[in-house]
Amino acid sequence: MKTSATRREFIRRTTGLSVAGAAAPWALNLAAMSEAAAQSATDYKALVCVFLHGGNDFANTVIPFDAGGYADYAAIRSTIATPQASLVGLRSLNAPNGRQYALAPQLTTSPSTSALALKSLADLFNGGQLAVMLNIGTLVRPTTKAQYIAKSVALPPKLFSHNDQQSFWQSSRPEGGTVGWGGSMADLFASGNGKSTFTCISVTGNAVFLAGNSTVQYQVSANGAVAVNNIPRSNLPSPKLYNSAAAATALKALVTGSGGANLLETEYTRVVARSVDAEETMRVALGAPLTTSFGSVDATGKVIANTLADQLKMVARTIKARSGLGARRQVFFVSLGGFDLHDFLPQKHPLLLQQVNDAMTQFYAATVELGVQNQVTTFTASDFGRTAISNGDGSDHGWGSHHFVMGGAVKGRTLYGTPPVLANNGPDDVGQGRLLPSTSVDQLAATLATWFGVSDTNLPLVVPSIGNYSQKNLGLFV
Repeated sequence: MKTSATRREFIRRTTGLSVAGAAAPWALNLAAMSEAAAQSATDYKALVCVFLHGGNDFANTVIPFDAGGYADYAAIRSTIATPQASLVGLRSLNAPNGRQYALAPQLTTSPSTSALALKSLADLFNGGQLAVMLNIGTLVRPTTKAQYIAKSVALPPKLFSHNDQQSFWQSSRPEGGTVGWGGSMADLFASGNGKSTFTCISVTGNAVFLAGNSTVQYQVSANGAVAVNNIPRSNLPSPKLYNSAAAATALKALVTGSGGANLLETEYTRVVARSVDAEETMRVALGAPLTTSFGSVDATGKVIANTLADQLKMVARTIKARSGLGARRQVFFVSLGGFDLHDFLPQKHPLLLQQVNDAMTQFYAATVELGVQNQVTTFTASDFGRTAISNGDGSDHGWGSHHFVMGGAVKGRTLYGTPPVLANNGPDDVGQGRLLPSTSVDQLAATLATWFGVSDTNLPLVVPSIGNYSQKNLGLFV
């Protein structure tokens, strides 16, 4: 007992890891994938979710531009409306219900530089590489306002709650759900990757979106894979633990050995050993840096923080390393917080949108540099939209929202879905300016899964509720 206790204390003190800590950089689920459900792929594709935490204000992101639409918009949010003179209309190929739109000024131009002379998401939209999804949100099945009021159909649980709606967006399940639709897609393809470890990758911490039944996300930082402290690694100088290289080597043997007859220690050491192996594999595979520049500057040229750009740069570097990682299918998750703007929306929201604009535009430029722009699709998501009605200098928790889908394979320059009527107690308002979604996240998930290579037979494994919708594919792709 004394020997075992001393061994465990040595491991704990020198690595700073618990069982959970070891699993954090290299999360592992030992369940096996069903061979009947698995699919193979010979090409490469990646799906990237950009999650805007807090609930993005849709109405000041994608703004009605035609005369009637802008008048409705300006009337319902008079204190926080974007001035019409600052807007430039999108060159859309369609105008559903006669509605035309503009993007927020921060999505139309930027002082930040990018390869390909791309300055904005508006450039990408007008160039055909970006589409706008109108009034999309969480649903269980198609729902009318009358059904919502009568409570005659199932609704997403705990509407307007941050945690629950984040979870429902990512997994079609309330908070506590353990499987996301990104992870479910990965389940089908992980066995075809050289190492299934690198199928689901988060650059922003744990996300249920990437959790599968058999695949679990590998979490990295914006700088690369997370290393276990004080462990000797290939092609690097050996660390000295307590000023001793021999002690570091002994530590590695302790935390990656068999663990003896103790099941917990055996599992612990197996997870740590695989974490060490995965970090070394990724570190070597990342190789040379990208040519594309990432980051943001203000109008004076001063560099400003852009954590989303940092994360997407890491995604681009990982995609560049796909051969070394043995990856044919990958799902990524990145995020940016700060969108819960009940107050100071006119001051804070534009700064957040500039970060989104720069990061996504630069990421697309990086995919062009790597020659994979047609093989990588990026989409935005958020807890929910916000209320069309202003609360003074902000907006409150809403439901439906507008989102972007970006990539070379996207049928861009197009508005998808049904434009909402922005009117207090209007046909799309379920109360306080909250939009009833006309398109479901499930439909978007099914469309992205089909592009990713999921067969019609396996689609219900990814989106269990897709049978509730007559339109399963939104036609987003070439």
